[in-house]
Amino acid sequence: MTMSLPNAPVERIIRKAGAERVSESAVEELKQALEEAAEEISQEASKMADHAGRNTVTREDIEISTQ
Repeated sequence: MTMSLPNAPVERIIRKAGAERVSESAVEELKQALEEAAEEISQEASKMADHAGRNTVTREDIEISTQ
């Protein structure tokens, strides 16, 4: 699955963490890590919803999948 987070919010995350300057490669690397983590969490949450007999992934499914 191909996702594409926008660069600006990813750069803001890095800056909020304390970086004064952020390279484009740093943004791309964090984007990739975030997208991989999001896909794993989403897959786990989808399994939770399926196990519960639901078609809809809920906030609780996401919360449980991140613990």
